[in-house]
Amino acid sequence: MVFTAPLMHEVTRGLAFPEGPVALSDGSVLVVEIRAGRLTRVLPDGTHELVAQTGGGPNGAAIGPDGAVYVCDNGGFTWHERPDGTVYPGHQPPDYSGGKILRVDLDTGDIRTLYDGLRGPNDLVFAPDGGFWFTDLGKRRERETDTGALYHALPDGSSITEVVHPLTTPNGVGLSPDGQRIYVAETGTGRVWCWTVTGPGTLAAPAGLPGPPGPGDARLLHGFAGFRNLDSLAVDAEGNVCVATLVTGEISVLAPDGELLGTAAPPEHDPHVTNICFAGAGSSDAWITSSGWGRLYRCTWPTEGLDLAFRR
Repeated sequence: MVFTAPLMHEVTRGLAFPEGPVALSDGSVLVVEIRAGRLTRVLPDGTHELVAQTGGGPNGAAIGPDGAVYVCDNGGFTWHERPDGTVYPGHQPPDYSGGKILRVDLDTGDIRTLYDGLRGPNDLVFAPDGGFWFTDLGKRRERETDTGALYHALPDGSSITEVVHPLTTPNGVGLSPDGQRIYVAETGTGRVWCWTVTGPGTLAAPAGLPGPPGPGDARLLHGFAGFRNLDSLAVDAEGNVCVATLVTGEISVLAPDGELLGTAAPPEHDPHVTNICFAGAGSSDAWITSSGWGRLYRCTWPTEGLDLAFRR
């Protein structure tokens, strides 16, 4: 495949550290605003509508089997602002009370905590069986940082399992089109790992391949050279892993075998590109968040998106 980088257009700005975009069937896009502690709908004309005030640090988001949106709440951050207005997160905040998984009713805005006692849940993806996988990046304090993990949980709040630990700042997570592979991007190491999924919350037996300690046959899909911090990811209809690459400010596109096919970036260098989502099968629409600059971009992607397990 020859990857042709698309031209990105700004949809809106003024968002408070947006991440976790979710494309809805009416053409609007859900985003979390981590700094403001809220879930927001961005309409096609760029206007913003409040869906729910979650508090804490809402991070990744996804539609579940019941049509509600499930949110990773990382517990919040201390915040810093540079002279140019760029915002970036810092350490675990003084009022930190732990990380959570939330269920938000899109019709009423009602919020329910499904799981708590976590460190810093970051991103999640639903499987067709109704369960979901999520990463817990952990929290950073002045002189120490948590190790992270990959979890599996059920949307009714009845079961949660730590599947892989430790991981180093695990962030984006996604499933291959057939659901048989799961991908995790590590922020600090600039690596994307891959495991074979054998069932709900289970990975293939150890195969002696190099990778993070823990169960499963983890293999390195791609390790980025130089200084690259990875954020969230999405998988397209052809199985390519599209991962947000901080510092260089682009979406890096990895083939299923790990080959770097190319990159896509905003027209103005934006080192804060953090997330990408697709409208789904039959569409090439894609949305990209810039957290530090508070922007949402849109573009026509060279391939179709992948239908996630559940849509709204």
